Amino acid sequence: MSAIHALAPGLGLDPSVIGGKAHGLVTLMRLGLPVPPGFVIPTAACRAFLDDGRLPGGELAEAVGELAAVTGRGFGDPARPLLVSVRSGAAVSMPGMMDTLLDVDSIDDLRAAVRRVFASWNAPRAVTYRELHDIPHDRGTAVVVQAMVHGHRDEHSGAGVAFSRDPSTGERRPYGDVLPRRQGDAVVSGTVPTLPLDTLAGREPAVWAALMDALDRVERHYRDVCHVEFTVESGRLWLLQVRPGGLSGHAAVRVAVDLVDEGLIDRATAVRRITPGHLRAAAVPRIRTAQILARGRGAGPGVATGRVAVTADGAVRMAAGGPVVLVRPHTSPLDLHGLAAATGIVTTTGGLTSHAAVVARSMGKPAVVGAAAVTVAADRIIVDGRSHPEGTVVTIDGTGGEIVLGVAETATADAGPHLARLLRWAAEAPVT
Repeated sequence: MSAIHALAPGLGLDPSVIGGKAHGLVTLMRLGLPVPPGFVIPTAACRAFLDDGRLPGGELAEAVGELAAVTGRGFGDPARPLLVSVRSGAAVSMPGMMDTLLDVDSIDDLRAAVRRVFASWNAPRAVTYRELHDIPHDRGTAVVVQAMVHGHRDEHSGAGVAFSRDPSTGERRPYGDVLPRRQGDAVVSGTVPTLPLDTLAGREPAVWAALMDALDRVERHYRDVCHVEFTVESGRLWLLQVRPGGLSGHAAVRVAVDLVDEGLIDRATAVRRITPGHLRAAAVPRIRTAQILARGRGAGPGVATGRVAVTADGAVRMAAGGPVVLVRPHTSPLDLHGLAAATGIVTTTGGLTSHAAVVARSMGKPAVVGAAAVTVAADRIIVDGRSHPEGTVVTIDGTGGEIVLGVAETATADAGPHLARLLRWAAEAPVT
């Protein structure tokens, strides 16, 4: 059984060993940023579990003892109880596809939680995600165990997700969602309306300043746009995850060019970062003229036309007969098969960092989130008191956030100077 490792700045193991999440947390610690204490169970332990059901034994108890010593808390201590989060951490990011457990309050529950996370590597949604993204099935996931920080503790607490730049446009401004007095799962699930990230500046100016400093540090380290998940506990910022990227094709092109102008990368690096998929998505079509049925927030640029499906299973079934737009109150990893089958995605709640938005951008699909005027019923959607049955044709604009009835006329927007400059650099690059 591979050793369990405490999260520490000196932990120099590869993501293939400790997973991408732990590797990112170690990077944050090296940058001097606040990370809750914890430890990581490596991917080899998951592979052993999947082979013969083995779990770490004495090593796990020892790691918990060390965490208790660091935090001054202990499992079952009535005065200072230790509560931990138990999260998956594959080498390649698989957002939301495996289980996460919070507030685990004993060693037996921890063992059960680790077992559950390991087993979720082979959950149908995780297998589907790996197949969609060409991720090998034999790597397994690490497990990250950390002392809990609570975003719902008091009026100076909350949680959010922050991008160092706008993930849809690439504009150089911090962007994200935040919820006061809530845990992070409420933000990423998209189950409740979120507040724009910059509302944090007025509510908690010291936290805002610390978050802006953190975003600047991670972007300069990775030389790329990054996004972080964070919790504020009683006015103190804690970072729970960092990932580079997560941009639409249009945004990726703009960011690559801007980073060259800012001296963070060279032209050759910018050209290498942009894939054919990015280029196809960079010249984004827009709805030209149409009667707007409802509006939300554009979360995945592009235009999609299809028949309305109100469940993931329905989207899969209906997609056999033509394009489908999946309309849901919100999405979860259990909806992945429907998201994969759909041409476009609409949710009635959630923001640009919700599950639906993140998955849509990763798949290059147009998406509109937070379309609050839309109500999803058992076999139809309802807007302003009017019922539109499943199968109704709609068109969505994932840039502007519009939803219209029928097939809308579109026009391809000018791809802009960023794409033109990038293509010129590619043409000038020496042939190797």
